[in-house]
Amino acid sequence: MEAMSGANLAQVTRHYGEFARAAGFAAVRNETDYDHALALVEAILTANRDSPGREDPDHPLSGLLDLLVPAIQAYEAVHYPMPQVPPHEVLAYLMETQGLTQSELPEVGNQSVVSLVLAGKRRLNARQVAALAKRFKVSADVFLA
Repeated sequence: MEAMSGANLAQVTRHYGEFARAAGFAAVRNETDYDHALALVEAILTANRDSPGREDPDHPLSGLLDLLVPAIQAYEAVHYPMPQVPPHEVLAYLMETQGLTQSELPEVGNQSVVSLVLAGKRRLNARQVAALAKRFKVSADVFLA
């Protein structure tokens, strides 16, 4: 890999300054930066759709998401930490919000298996976690303890 020359660094500095002015932030260091970063990610995701439900990986700003999202997540981890919730409580909440009964979760198994999971007496396996994450459109992490 070639080292960056002073001329290239000057060009990066100039363009980064232009980015910071246009975006309203240079790094996610405070609540205002955070709000601007979230708005930019939302705008990129909206513009980054070539068809409903699909992102265009060739969109010119797709790579910027790879920089922004971890910065936002790092800020949130410090300023908006999520409490650790047991997977069975997450599942119960998702079922309640969608009006589902135990018999309406074939991803987990029959009603007796779902009952054991919801009681915290049985852990979800990898297949169940993947299926539930897909069904509820959430990260699989919420079902892992």
